[in-house]
Amino acid sequence: MSDTTPPAQVWPTLRARDARALIRFLVDVVGFEETSVVGAGDVVHHAQLSWPLGGGIMLGSARESDGDRWPLRPGSFGAYVVADDIDALHARIAAAGAQITEEPHDTDYGSRDFALRDPEGNRWSFGTYRGEPRKV
Repeated sequence: MSDTTPPAQVWPTLRARDARALIRFLVDVVGFEETSVVGAGDVVHHAQLSWPLGGGIMLGSARESDGDRWPLRPGSFGAYVVADDIDALHARIAAAGAQITEEPHDTDYGSRDFALRDPEGNRWSFGTYRGEPRKV
């Protein structure tokens, strides 16, 4: 990414049964940075977690009883996250007891990947593949 590359402006979103616990897992175990958490008690109305290499996610508590305008089913989310040192990231996350669904492996398109399932059941894939260059 160059100095002229705009920051990521696509924000994947998800809901969680226990949003505060999911935030702790994603920050303390996976390595996201807690940018903003708005809510009271057990309810998170909005949280933004930033990924150190750019981009991030937004999440909140599943709230079926209050007319939630964004009623996503907890545990149904999936994301691919770019990381530099896949083996070190995997070792740290595995040591914390996370459910690893795919061990680190090399892909036929030149990436080194692994995958996990978070405590809510969401699927996360981490790899070195940064996507194909954009056509100008």
